Amino acid sequence: MNSRRIMAAFPPGKDELVTLANWRQHPFNEWAFRNVRELLPTANIARSREPAALSFAPRFLDDASFANPRGEAITVAAALRSSHTDGIVVLHRGQVVSEWYAHGMTPDTLHLIFSVSKSVAGTLGGILADHGKLDPDAPVVSYIPEMEGSVYGSGCTVRHLLDMSVGIRFEEDYLDPDGDIMKYRRSTGWEAPDPSVPPTNLRDYLRTLRPNGNPHGHTFHYVSTNTDVLGWVYERACGISYAKILSQYLWQPMGAEHDACITVDSRGAARVAGGISATLRDLARFGEMMRNHGVSNGRQVVPNWWIDDIRHGGNAEAWSRGDLTQVFPNGNYRSKWYTIERGETPFAAVGIHGQWIYIDPASEMVIARVSSQPLPMDLDFDHMWLRGYRAIAARLCGKA
Repeated sequence: MNSRRIMAAFPPGKDELVTLANWRQHPFNEWAFRNVRELLPTANIARSREPAALSFAPRFLDDASFANPRGEAITVAAALRSSHTDGIVVLHRGQVVSEWYAHGMTPDTLHLIFSVSKSVAGTLGGILADHGKLDPDAPVVSYIPEMEGSVYGSGCTVRHLLDMSVGIRFEEDYLDPDGDIMKYRRSTGWEAPDPSVPPTNLRDYLRTLRPNGNPHGHTFHYVSTNTDVLGWVYERACGISYAKILSQYLWQPMGAEHDACITVDSRGAARVAGGISATLRDLARFGEMMRNHGVSNGRQVVPNWWIDDIRHGGNAEAWSRGDLTQVFPNGNYRSKWYTIERGETPFAAVGIHGQWIYIDPASEMVIARVSSQPLPMDLDFDHMWLRGYRAIAARLCGKA
């Protein structure tokens, strides 16, 4: 199918219509990931009245070379076109050195960032802790008593939510049509209603989740619902909606140029784990703030100590027992951020279908990339782009 025909007619033909039944499938996702507001209810995340300025110092990076999944040399330009990338922004020492868009993306276009949303939530936790609004070591039920009796009840702390170390019975299999993910997505409104299944909502669904027998804190177990519970904790701590918390404490202070948005369910509960849409330049601003120890737009937005804890904290043993070692064999995880390789400086926010913020303090580089990859998880593309990010860093630092 020609992706340019999708949603192009008024009205679109049956085979060219994006719906809740096909919006995450390729090629429909090329349009859908840029137009979430036309598919799902959303809450607005208000921008700053004083956007952080971006300066531009273009560098030619197109011919930087690295290995593709078959071990053959590929350039940045060719990789962008062959990996379903919708846009990329590269910053070096705070300046935009490269910017590229495809598939209808522009600097003003919002794009769904999936689980990069989790890293936004983890960063927000440090701000709230610094403001005295949040205790990361407190039990979840001290904020949400309704969670007593669920996996998030006895012994589960906010820190366990932040570090994905909840002992929960849940399999994050994106391709299982009858698995936990389908039930979860249905509760968030991300799936078309099934007449054979009673309707539900996100917060009621979260209360049904049960333990798997592992003690909290023992094993890194990647489960999106942990981050939705975290957002609910923030709402109870602050007394306002997640979208307003995010705007007030992070999006506006860091100098976001554009409004963002987040999907909400039938009762207004935000999909904290994966529902944010934002512009690529604002994602780059967010990454640059993290590289600069929480400073953006002339102010300390995220406490320095929280950034240090993200980069140097975490439980390597819990990670090694976890379910993403095939992605980062020697990685780590802290407050919703990935350490790529223990002992090295890069850290990252990662979302399915190819969403990335890659930060390398040693190279003074930030890369924000959004995509519409056909598969939710494609390790060949992920590992190819890790090599690509390193090749770009080498070029910027004069090493290649």
